[in-house]
Amino acid sequence: MKKIVLVSLLICTVSFVYAQEQTLDKKYRPVVTSFINAVKSGNIEKLGSKISYPLNRAYPIPPIKNKQEFVKRYKEVFDDNLTKKIINSKVNTDWDAVGWRGIMLLNGELWLDTNGKLLAVNHQSRLEAKEQARLINVEKSSLHPSISNFIQPVLVFETAQYRVRIDDLGNNNYRYASWPIKSKMSDKPKLVLSNGKWAPDGSGGNHNYQFKSGDYLYTCFINVMGEESTPPALLVISKAGKEILSQPAKKLTP
Repeated sequence: MKKIVLVSLLICTVSFVYAQEQTLDKKYRPVVTSFINAVKSGNIEKLGSKISYPLNRAYPIPPIKNKQEFVKRYKEVFDDNLTKKIINSKVNTDWDAVGWRGIMLLNGELWLDTNGKLLAVNHQSRLEAKEQARLINVEKSSLHPSISNFIQPVLVFETAQYRVRIDDLGNNNYRYASWPIKSKMSDKPKLVLSNGKWAPDGSGGNHNYQFKSGDYLYTCFINVMGEESTPPALLVISKAGKEILSQPAKKLTP
């Protein structure tokens, strides 16, 4: 099974800086054991109470918003492969507490907070992979033909003035498309930029995408971690190194 790269979460990347021999701190073992037992019991209702909603899925699959949705979509996320990994995991050595980011299973297969709530699942089942492919095709058909070709959709966000879409064209080449906020993505974009680059912002999962056009630099900051007042994304436009626009996102998908 392949893993989901959840751009709005990306915290799985920090797993590689921790040694596999590291043992889980004793104070976190009870919450991990409780989570494992909930999966082992097969009680989906009980497990649904151990999740921090919304539970994001690979874009454009919609997030799981609440316990009722989780019960319906349980098998889409917790397939036999993931369930076996959780049940057969060793609490002391297969789980690591990664500071304030939470507790991860193996190399970020899934993440819990320090209270035992499920934060993220970076595993993708066959069902989800199939659904993701279907939704991508649906989305491609709804976009303006000029931007309907891409390998993977990344995200869409809206500021007070603009709707911005970023797609992965493959080989670390990202595309930026933007419209006035009242326009639809089926309309021709007002601006399209390719050859964009991804860059991390610290170790908490925050990152940005940068796109150049002559003297102009368009930077989309994506905030995975931050305070309650921190916007999910920020669009900053600079000309010749001088900032000329900065707008926070009101909405980000995923």
